Amino acid sequence: MAVLAGALAVHLWPEWTQDPDLSHGLLMPAVCAMLLYIGRRPGAGGTLDGGTACLLAALLGAAALASLWVAGLFAVTLDWNSPVVDFALACAFALLACGALAAFADRAVSLVAFSWTTFCAAALWPLCAPLPPGSYTRLTLALQLWVSGNVMRALDLLGIAAHRQGNIIELARGSVGIEEACSGVRSLVSCVFAGILFSAALTRRPWARVLLVALSAPLALAMNFLRSLFLTLLVNAGVRVEGAWHDATGYAVLLFTAAILAGLAIALDRGAAPRAGTAAAGPAGASRAIAILGIVVLAGCATLVFFVVDTTASGPSGRPVPDLQAMLPLSAAGWQVESDPNLYRFAGTLRTDHLAQRTYVRRDAAGAEQVTLYVAYWSEGQASVGFVGSHTPDACWPGTGWVPSPVPDPLVALDMGGRTLPAAQHRLFTSEGYPQQVWFWQLYEGRTVDVGDPKSVRSLIRIALHYGFRRGGSQAFIRISGNRPWGEIARQPFVAEFVERARALGLY
Repeated sequence: MAVLAGALAVHLWPEWTQDPDLSHGLLMPAVCAMLLYIGRRPGAGGTLDGGTACLLAALLGAAALASLWVAGLFAVTLDWNSPVVDFALACAFALLACGALAAFADRAVSLVAFSWTTFCAAALWPLCAPLPPGSYTRLTLALQLWVSGNVMRALDLLGIAAHRQGNIIELARGSVGIEEACSGVRSLVSCVFAGILFSAALTRRPWARVLLVALSAPLALAMNFLRSLFLTLLVNAGVRVEGAWHDATGYAVLLFTAAILAGLAIALDRGAAPRAGTAAAGPAGASRAIAILGIVVLAGCATLVFFVVDTTASGPSGRPVPDLQAMLPLSAAGWQVESDPNLYRFAGTLRTDHLAQRTYVRRDAAGAEQVTLYVAYWSEGQASVGFVGSHTPDACWPGTGWVPSPVPDPLVALDMGGRTLPAAQHRLFTSEGYPQQVWFWQLYEGRTVDVGDPKSVRSLIRIALHYGFRRGGSQAFIRISGNRPWGEIARQPFVAEFVERARALGLY
């Protein structure tokens, strides 16, 4: 169990050191050891009978293996460094650690107490892992709007003229944006972590523990609101808050909130009965719970080895990368052509530098007509099928303000110059009333791929069985979008020229 905890800490270390929201994770190994030390050598009240220990070890171990398989399947389609995989791995270890506590608290073993203190040593691990992107985005957006709305109400009460647009507050001497870093996610997660830790280490009354954990989230939100209001007032006074003021107030809020929680925990524990003295373990007897734990640990290690070995990328074949820029027509009669200079800002997210996009715009009797052509390419061993499929417009566009709308047929066969193209995925998005019809193809070794829903475990299993776990073949992603129906877009010569050149990638 110590080796597995160390392996998880090593895996999460880059997140702990690079993501300020997870910097409290650096303390997690020491916190885990401290809580286990506090809960060592239980008295009779902290142990479990053999049957209960076996049942808990088996149930929690099975749940841990299920979570580990979910992590492995997401690693197949995404990557081992994906936030979803990190969170699933942390949950798997937490479940396994809780099952281990039950086995170690068997009266035949009596190694630790089965108590709130030792439970927190296991349960805190998921709070040190990144949240899944969808949950993180929804939480961040909700907090941004909540903070900006309440800051506006406070400004109204103070008689300060201000105008709010989304998460931006316009003032007489400047503007304040409640960005992701100021939304309160960092203080919320850190303070919940601190509240659970202090409830396990500093309090002994059950009601005091519940109260401390319950107060941690509201306290974090209140303190972050006060910080945002303070910075807004500084901007209104003409002070530049970027840099020192912004960072100093952020760290001050975290430290002050943690100090309040610690002081509250000490105050609530006053007058409580002292912790029960430690009792030496009796003669070690046969423990079926330990045997079950051993089986679960071996099965978990075998599962990890299976996924790690079978998701290893294959070596490059040396095949030359297609010239994507040459596939996009440089000019079109009567159209204004624009290349996106900021396209490569997505290279890190997409994990490829082979990107190309051009937008064609003209005005006709019906108004402005727009067509965008986009293509991306991944060499052999560079990405899995599921990873490419997880960056479709369905996953990426809603986060930039585009709202999806239903279409009659999400999989259509398109006609182009008298021939039928491979079945394309069809989507419709709108942004402030502006429509965008989207057709796209994902190709693996020159053949179209339908990955389905990358969040579906059933789809993940199907992808793994069909394409294998290893990142083998080259892949391409082709997208044609515009504000007109396909019949009008397909008549444009530059679109036909692009489709003809894309045959080199398998679009035929």
